[in-house]
Amino acid sequence: MTSPLERFYSVIPAGGIGSRLWPLSRADAPKFLHDLTGSGSTLLRATWDRLAPLSGDQRIMVVTGRSHRAAVESQLPALADHNVVLESDPRDSSAAIGLAAAILMKREPDVIIGSFAADHVIRGDRLFRSAVTQAVATADAGYITAIGIQPTEPAIGFGYIHSGGALDVVGAESALLVDSFVEKPNLATAKKYLSGGAHLWNAGMFISRADVLLEELARNRPALHAGLMELAAVWDDPALRGPAVDQIWPNLEKIAIDYSIAEPAALAGRLAVVPGLFDWDDVGDFASLAKLNSGGRKTDLAILGESARILSDSSSGIVVSQTSRIISLIGVKDIVVVDTPDALLVTTSANAQRVKSVVDALKLSGRDDVL
Repeated sequence: MTSPLERFYSVIPAGGIGSRLWPLSRADAPKFLHDLTGSGSTLLRATWDRLAPLSGDQRIMVVTGRSHRAAVESQLPALADHNVVLESDPRDSSAAIGLAAAILMKREPDVIIGSFAADHVIRGDRLFRSAVTQAVATADAGYITAIGIQPTEPAIGFGYIHSGGALDVVGAESALLVDSFVEKPNLATAKKYLSGGAHLWNAGMFISRADVLLEELARNRPALHAGLMELAAVWDDPALRGPAVDQIWPNLEKIAIDYSIAEPAALAGRLAVVPGLFDWDDVGDFASLAKLNSGGRKTDLAILGESARILSDSSSGIVVSQTSRIISLIGVKDIVVVDTPDALLVTTSANAQRVKSVVDALKLSGRDDVL
C-alpha cells in the first residue's frame, strides 16, 4: 500500500486499566502504555504504526482519559491536537466510539471510521491491511463491519461472531453477513465452533460510515445518541466544549458497543464481517502474555523487564520484573511472577483470570495507592 484509504479515519479508544494485568498495569500506567512484547514499542505506539499507512497520521483520533493525555501525546508526537478526545471518566466503548464518530461526521459528513483498541497485539501487517481495506469497502456499501479473527483454538475467553452467507461487495471478496454475536462459550461449545468453521473471534474492531453507525445507535439507544450529538455540535469550540462535557458526559449510559450497536445490527441484517487471517491477541491476562512471549511453547519461561535478574531451573511460565531483585525459580510450571517496587503477584497461568478479583478486593479495602 502506497497511499491511505479514501475517506478513512482511524479511531483508537485508549481506555481501561487492564485489571487482569495488575500490578504491571495500573490506573496511571494502563497496559496500552507498556511494551508487552519486547519489541521496543508500547502497544499504543504499535497500534498507531499499524494504522498510519491506512488512514494517514493526520487522520487518526485517540480517545483517552484526561490523566493519560501527556503520556499518549509523548508516545504519539504526530497526533494532531484536534484529534485528541479526552474523557472526564470512563463511559465504555459506545460513548467513546460514538463521540468520535459524531465529531468526525460533523467535520466530514461522508467519513468512514474504523475503531481499533490501543492494547491488542497484531502480527501480519499485510494481512491486517487487506482485512481493513475490505472492511472499508463493505462499510461504504452501508454495512457496519466487524473484523473477526479466524480461531486457532477453542478459546473460551472471547466472544464469537457467527457468520452467514457471502456478500456481493466490490473490493471485499471475503465479506460475510453476520447471523449473530455469541457470548463467551464453555469449552465444549467452543470446540464445536472451531470445528464448524462458521464462527470467528470477536476482536472488537468495527468499521462503518459514521452516519450509519450513529443511525444504528439512535435506533437502539436514543438518549445516548442525543447526548453524543450535543457534545459533537460544540466540540470544536473550546469555550463551549468544557461546560457541555461537564453537564452531559457524566449522565451518558455506560454500555459496550457490542450491545448498543453490533448485536442489534446483526439481528437486523445490517452487520457484516471480514475474516482476519493475521495473528491477534488481546493480551487479556498473564497466561496470554506468557504464551505471546514464549512463542506458544509451554516449556519456556518468558521474561519481561529491562533489568530483570532471573535464575531458572526446570521452570516455565512468565516473570515480569520492574526491580533489580534476583528472582529464583526452581521446578515450578506455568508460574506467573510480577515483581514491582510496591506490589508482588505470584499465581499460575491457570488462575491468571482471577487477578481481577485481587484488584476488586484492593478497591473495596481502599488500597488505591497500589491501583
